[in-house]
Amino acid sequence: MGPTDLRQEPPVTALASATSSGMTLDDLTRVLLIGSIVLLVAVAAVRLSTASGMPSLLIYLGIGVALGNAGVGIQFSDASTTRVLGYAALVLILAEGGLSTKWSNIRHSVTPAALLSTVGVVVSVLVVAVAAHTILDLSWTISLLLGAILASTDAAAVFAVLRNVPIPRRLSGMLEAEAGFNDAPVVLLVVALSAQGLPGGEPEPWWQLLAIVLLELAGGAVVGIAVGYLGGQVLRRVAGSSSALFSIGVVSLTVLAYAVGSALHVSGFLATYLSALVLGNLNLPNRSAVQSFATAMGWIAQIGLFVLLGLLADPFRLDEQLANAVVIGLVLLLLARPLSVVASTVWFRLPWRDMAFLSWAGLRGAVPVVLATVPLVAGTPNTGWIFDLVFVLVVVFTVIQAPPLPWVARRLGLTEQVHSVDVALESTPLVEMGADVLTINVGPESRLHGVAIFELRLPKRALITLIVRDGETFVPDQHTTIRHGDQLLVVTTSTARKATEDRIRALSQHGRLAGWPTAAVARARRLGGHTPRQT
Repeated sequence: MGPTDLRQEPPVTALASATSSGMTLDDLTRVLLIGSIVLLVAVAAVRLSTASGMPSLLIYLGIGVALGNAGVGIQFSDASTTRVLGYAALVLILAEGGLSTKWSNIRHSVTPAALLSTVGVVVSVLVVAVAAHTILDLSWTISLLLGAILASTDAAAVFAVLRNVPIPRRLSGMLEAEAGFNDAPVVLLVVALSAQGLPGGEPEPWWQLLAIVLLELAGGAVVGIAVGYLGGQVLRRVAGSSSALFSIGVVSLTVLAYAVGSALHVSGFLATYLSALVLGNLNLPNRSAVQSFATAMGWIAQIGLFVLLGLLADPFRLDEQLANAVVIGLVLLLLARPLSVVASTVWFRLPWRDMAFLSWAGLRGAVPVVLATVPLVAGTPNTGWIFDLVFVLVVVFTVIQAPPLPWVARRLGLTEQVHSVDVALESTPLVEMGADVLTINVGPESRLHGVAIFELRLPKRALITLIVRDGETFVPDQHTTIRHGDQLLVVTTSTARKATEDRIRALSQHGRLAGWPTAAVARARRLGGHTPRQT
């Protein structure tokens, strides 16, 4: 079937007519009514997502499908508008991801994540292309196009289901950085392959295509870092005291990075993510307000994007691609993703448990569905079915992969017994005070259980100020004993933060004897567990 199968006729409903020049106040009323209800339902659906362990993207897609021709009856079929709004949403989602990412959490994961986003993408594209060419009897160009569309991962979906099952930073940082990096090369590949699939389009040599992608990525990296650093310095000096206006300025810089990158014909998506990453780690004022605003914008973008994609899908046609989606999805999950992980991380001697988790955690989300509209808009022949296949694949394999992720992490022994989370205090200028506030969750097997506050021997500039136990909050004293399931509120100076976290993690792994000389510890155990005097 051709690209016209997604019904390119003009929109016929009030919602669709809102984009035309003849919009009336009645149209505005209907759009605001539908939009506000959708947002309220989406906000309420987050609780269901958290309770079920299912990423919220499925709920938002379901809302879009329910509003479409199979439900409320809104007729929407404009793939071009979907692509444009999808790109805009991805810019805000990448900006939120970069602004909320701490460099200290991902710096050791940047190199393997960069390889996952380049070498891993190439391996995944080739494996899926071979399967599609062999099983679905597609041309090599269309097979490679399908492989490229499906190559991008979605860390937001992973962290949504791992919110209550903390994994080591080496893994969370790798997944987070990979998701921020791999959108850019995938978009470039999809656009190039869509153009090659046009009638009369001549395939470019693979080395030439690779060189173009690398040059555009390098240019996007330069633009992103430059806009982030220079823009942050300027904003620090010219912005007023209003945290709200400052937040708008920071997010605007990330959008500016995308616009400058695209105007220079380099990767705007990579420029967006890197500019946001730089801005988020410059110790700018109003950090909490900036992150809160960016998170809110990211949520709105995600909700709007997934609902729009659900509207574009035709549920009466999706079952036609179910079998093909399952076959290609199994190839992706069981072959392409593991091979891409091994090819990208074998150089770093990662434990097999880490590689197994990374392989299972390669969830697909909004990006592949958005990219499935690119060949439709370009007019590439025989690609109308790709959107349906990708949509079904994302839904089916999110259901298969997402709920078991916490169980997989536990079975592989990758869950941490102590997990620290930043606490944002809106009314306190923490940056100016040079302070950080953390919550520490004590896991069920942590050896912090039974340790008194005074036995922690935290750095002098760190203090446990509150404990939440069994739903009750109290202020501890030096003789308060920590229990499994406790949440500790820790206030520390920024300079002592790392030492504080390292100390708590060591105690969680080794108990109250953590840090004592090995010989003294062994002697104490022989004597019945008495703690030796510190020298």
